[in-house]
Amino acid sequence: MTPTLPPLACIVLAAGQGTRMKSALPKVLHKVAGLPMIAHVLNACGDLAPAHRLVVIGPDSGLIEHAVAPVPCVIQPKPLGTGDAVKAARKALEGFQGDIAVVYSDSPLITSASIQALQKRRHETGATIIVAGFEPKDPSPYGRLVRDAQGHLLEIVESFEATPEQAAISLCWGGMMLFDSTKLWALLDQLTDQNSKKEFFLTDCIALARQAGGFCATATVPAEDVLGVNNRVELAQAEAIMQRRLREKAMRAGVTMQDPESVFLSMDTKFGRDVVLAPHIVIGAGVDIADNVEIRAFCSLEQTRIEEGAIIGPFARLRPGASIGAGAHIGNFVEIKNSTIGKETRVNHLSYIGDADLGSKSNIGAGTILANYDIQKRKHRSQIGSNVGTGANSVFVAPVSVGDGAYIGAGSVITHDVPADALAVARSRQSIHEGWAARKKKS
Repeated sequence: MTPTLPPLACIVLAAGQGTRMKSALPKVLHKVAGLPMIAHVLNACGDLAPAHRLVVIGPDSGLIEHAVAPVPCVIQPKPLGTGDAVKAARKALEGFQGDIAVVYSDSPLITSASIQALQKRRHETGATIIVAGFEPKDPSPYGRLVRDAQGHLLEIVESFEATPEQAAISLCWGGMMLFDSTKLWALLDQLTDQNSKKEFFLTDCIALARQAGGFCATATVPAEDVLGVNNRVELAQAEAIMQRRLREKAMRAGVTMQDPESVFLSMDTKFGRDVVLAPHIVIGAGVDIADNVEIRAFCSLEQTRIEEGAIIGPFARLRPGASIGAGAHIGNFVEIKNSTIGKETRVNHLSYIGDADLGSKSNIGAGTILANYDIQKRKHRSQIGSNVGTGANSVFVAPVSVGDGAYIGAGSVITHDVPADALAVARSRQSIHEGWAARKKKS
């Protein structure tokens, strides 16, 4: 039986400047799989149902505060190091007893399992502090975790300061730490800034805990879980790892991917069973795909619902508000925006459907356009009924309504409502002037 772990509080550090991102956007708001990095971290903490989640931010961090709401934020007034940042959470956690995890907001690959591994390790050992360790393929850039024969953590040695013996250690410093709440605040009060950066380092708590008669230990977590993102190169690396995780999860749940590495998903993508994804598909936020849907190559989807048995693409774009009915076909070079496509309706070629509701079993001819935007920059909605057929190159100037069973002649520009079962033709009558071309050339 798994032992009951003590209550948990999570402090997420987000007061860093992130200057290496070269961006006006705060570093932790850059997205991985459609979600800001800090949101990934908060979600991993949230999966453990902690008693508290807090975000430590710097002054003028309103964008971050807005992004993480309703999770409360506390402010570190000056950038005086990680130890000082954790101190900023003291008042908010006053009276809390249990474990306090300190995690970094620029580690979007962190998992609840890794956080819990630290908590389980502290429960097993009774250590004052548990430090996350990982074993990279190349440990040379990372700080080493130096332990004694009993496995107690003695110190963290930066790579450039390591002796040859320390450099041979494979267990490296992973950033995340977990503290006994009854000891943390006293340790922080003893920190000094007697170092080259004149900052209060959280890692100095290890030596202070040992001086007080306690001991520290390590918990090994997967290397990718503690990958920090400091620049755009590392952001791309995190994206690649997250996409691999999402693809594997989807395929194990019953999704077929013909070329997984060319398919990009979002954190909130929902799949039914027996979905088939062709190569080169990009699925943005808010996409819900039912059973037996086929999405063909080179499609882009966001904020879209696709019902069972529909076929999408190739080369289709489904924009926010698109709802595709069961068995519908959305074909090549078709764009759907804020529209409902009824059951078994087909929009197969070169069409734009914007701000419209289409009934079931209609056939939308090639090049059909629903012109939803007038010269006064207002959008209007159109209604196309069931069993409607539109000829090629038809234009519907919204707002118009087409009744069930109606037909639209090819090349028509429809500006008035069309009754059910009617034929609407709205184009100039063809006229032929024999010999005109020859006379033109002669003149």
